[in-house]
Amino acid sequence: MEESNKMMVKNPNLFKEKVEESLRRHTKAINELTKNGMFFWDYGNAFMLEASRAGADILNEKGDFKYKSYVQDIMGPMFFDYGFGPFRWVCTSNDEKDLEISDNIAMNVLKEISKNAPKEILGQLEDNILWIKEAGNNKMVVGSQARILYADCEGRTKIAEAFNKAIKENLISAPIVLGRDHHDVSGTDSPYRETSNIYDGSMFTADMAIQNVIGDAARGATWVSIHNGGGVGWGEVINGGFGMLLDGSKDSDRRLKMMLNWDVNNGISRRSWARNKEAIFAIKREMKNNDKLKVTIPNFVDNEIIDEIYKS
Repeated sequence: MEESNKMMVKNPNLFKEKVEESLRRHTKAINELTKNGMFFWDYGNAFMLEASRAGADILNEKGDFKYKSYVQDIMGPMFFDYGFGPFRWVCTSNDEKDLEISDNIAMNVLKEISKNAPKEILGQLEDNILWIKEAGNNKMVVGSQARILYADCEGRTKIAEAFNKAIKENLISAPIVLGRDHHDVSGTDSPYRETSNIYDGSMFTADMAIQNVIGDAARGATWVSIHNGGGVGWGEVINGGFGMLLDGSKDSDRRLKMMLNWDVNNGISRRSWARNKEAIFAIKREMKNNDKLKVTIPNFVDNEIIDEIYKS
């Protein structure tokens, strides 16, 4: 560590060479292990991208990565495409009793939703009910009295609405601030992680995060942010974020419904346009639940037909 810290300052070119050498060795080891049955996926923090830039044996004959990111294999089709993502809240009182009450509120909301939930999302709901039920026992809090769980648009909105009501009725002693992780349905454009299971080519654009932030600002977020970088590095990702203060007022109730609807469905729409079947299911369901929401559903066309038209 001491040697590398000095090298970064005194000889950055050599440091870069050493990093690239390490990436090539790492990739070689992964390739050997996968030959013997190990399953490998990239978390998405640019390992495969940087390994390819270092000349590692990480690409297949088509020029694509040999391995998928876990967003492609797991998070995208199971969570993001359905609108599930990391929904956060912070109890501004910093009182653990308020957090305990908020946990119970969130759990009860999800239990109620799960009673009539379609089979496609029932597993996600059940997992998060167990998670929030045990969160206090597992002593997850470090510092602020804050919590996070995975919820879709319906879950986030109903939980937020219940929080606001509890604050109004003094069941929770002080306002709650809502937020979310950037690693979510619609807040981030990152072709090597968050949007890596959007296969229509738009994963390489940065419009979803920008539209997300503008929409959140127009629909009542307390603050918004747009930033670059994160785990995958500068120039590889655009992140949009928000914070929303719930103070028990009618205005908070009005704003949370408008803003959370956009914050989630902006991303589901993009994913449905890429013809991700889970996202098409989710946006159709959302339009059924909200007659003010109108989203164009994509058409499926046989590639052979498109090829014939292109040739002609």
